[in-house]
Amino acid sequence: MHKDASDSPTVELDTVDRALIAALQEDGRLSYADLAELVELTPGGVRKRVMRLEDQGVVQVVGVTDPLRLGYRSMAMLGVVVQGDVELVADAVSELPGVIYVVFTAGQFDLMVEVIAEDQDALFRVINRDVRSIDGVARIESFPYFSIRTHRFGWGTR
Repeated sequence: MHKDASDSPTVELDTVDRALIAALQEDGRLSYADLAELVELTPGGVRKRVMRLEDQGVVQVVGVTDPLRLGYRSMAMLGVVVQGDVELVADAVSELPGVIYVVFTAGQFDLMVEVIAEDQDALFRVINRDVRSIDGVARIESFPYFSIRTHRFGWGTR
């Protein structure tokens, strides 16, 4: 999913929208009836609001997994320096298995790329064979994760 802040207009949210988003961030499995009770609307009214928020790209309700419980033992953030068209490189990197997050940055790196792998050998293969082989990748610096202390989903509703 390619998101460019300059392409997306700011969406105005009212207190009901913010309450719905906060509730879905807490538990994305809440029914429209449960959400309706929280915001004092009908389930149909809540359904329309949630669908509008999804259509506007404000919210996406997904299942969040724990990579460790799924057998992924290695994670890293990669700082990638690009020579040439950074968007073409970002698109190519985004297609690689194991790549779960790609952002454009300014400063020392052009891209930050989050990668998950089954083990250290698999992580090395992703970095050395997959990412390095993409035309335009000039340099990679890897930042392996030892553990994840904080991973927040409840933000943006205040």
